[in-house]
Amino acid sequence: MAEQDVTVGQLLLAEYQSVKDEQKARIGFRDNLLYVTLAVVAAVIAAAAQAEQASMLLALPPVCVVLGWTYLVNDDKISAIGAYVREDLGPRLAALAEPGGVFQAFAWETGHRGDPRRRSRKAIQLAVDLTAFCAVPFAALVVFWAGGTSGALLVVLSVVEALAVAGLGTQVVLYARAARTPA
Repeated sequence: MAEQDVTVGQLLLAEYQSVKDEQKARIGFRDNLLYVTLAVVAAVIAAAAQAEQASMLLALPPVCVVLGWTYLVNDDKISAIGAYVREDLGPRLAALAEPGGVFQAFAWETGHRGDPRRRSRKAIQLAVDLTAFCAVPFAALVVFWAGGTSGALLVVLSVVEALAVAGLGTQVVLYARAARTPA
């Protein structure tokens, strides 16, 4: 074998580095979406309060739905990368390192999932996600509806927005439940 030949192990390690880099980038992006959502919510509420126009609150549901969906998709891809490393890449690399042995590559990918507080953290994260991306825009809709001084078109728009927020909330819960189910 020539010195510059690439081994299967080197390819697997390069793939590992690549998917972990993608996972790290997605984690940073996903986490920043919560901060962006908080900033947008604060800006819209401040503008609506200053202008004394409850109809301005109708900007929150579509923004929160788009940011929430983007958050959810990135979170799903982050989990998918972790599952791929745990269930596919790690075992293939371990088999190369110790054929027929008990070596476990990337043990952290599995080990940290056994933390006894993991369930409570996941439940709290679900509550945070539902609050940021669903409860806040729904509360904005309630304030808009309570104002009672809007035209029929804005009311119809607000109902469509409520359905979109409810749809996102359903997806957030379904994704959280799917993440609990072992593969």
